[in-house]
Amino acid sequence: MDPIAVTLPLGSVQTVMLASVRVAAFLVVAPPFSAKGFPGTVKVALSLAVGAAVAPRLAPLPSDTTGSFIGSLVMQAVIGLSLGFAVQLVLSAVQVAGSFLDQFGGFMMGQAFDPMSQTQVSQMGKLYSILATTLLFASDGYQIVLHGLVRTFDALPLGVALNPVKLAEELTDSMAGMFAGALQIAGPLIIVLFLVDIGLGLLTKVAPALNAFMMGFPLKILVTLVMVGFALLAMDSVVHGLARDALDLMGRVVSG
Repeated sequence: MDPIAVTLPLGSVQTVMLASVRVAAFLVVAPPFSAKGFPGTVKVALSLAVGAAVAPRLAPLPSDTTGSFIGSLVMQAVIGLSLGFAVQLVLSAVQVAGSFLDQFGGFMMGQAFDPMSQTQVSQMGKLYSILATTLLFASDGYQIVLHGLVRTFDALPLGVALNPVKLAEELTDSMAGMFAGALQIAGPLIIVLFLVDIGLGLLTKVAPALNAFMMGFPLKILVTLVMVGFALLAMDSVVHGLARDALDLMGRVVSG
């Protein structure tokens, strides 16, 4: 019995590989796919699937030499990492908001080592980060992120390099927007905690022997937990809005 021979065009294989490299580099950095619990084999399979899906709409590169093809692979990896970092910068606003609550709510002293991220994390920051990742998968947030990545192949084909000046400008603006978004998320709770501090200060003036600041630590923790419970109800719309912002950011980065 003769073996079945399958012949694939070299140009099509190279196009799929280049597109898959951009997608794989993006998935390594961009949330929610960058989570340590997301299996690497799934990332590879997803990058190959997305690369094969977008390959028919891409023009093959005239890579006549091995060196030029390797250079194209490196360029696609840099583009994917840059776009993934841009998305991570936008969605990090949720975790930064949780860190703000730890700072004002008295949880900073309870930091612990997180084996998933290999860093020291605080309680509310980790809670908000896990919740944002869960909501991105539970809703259509991850689809919005992938849709934005696929759209970059139209604005930035395989043979076109990323504009570093445009990238730097957009990342700088997004960093400022990240802190502004974190303050918007955690702002109401921070105001409540600030009012609690004022009330404890006034109580100390009225009754110095009461030692109100010793009561302040458990009181602020209780107020933080109660307020966070109410704030989590609106987190779905917040994460969805941040995913939309990440989609717009990727469009602005590749438009330059």
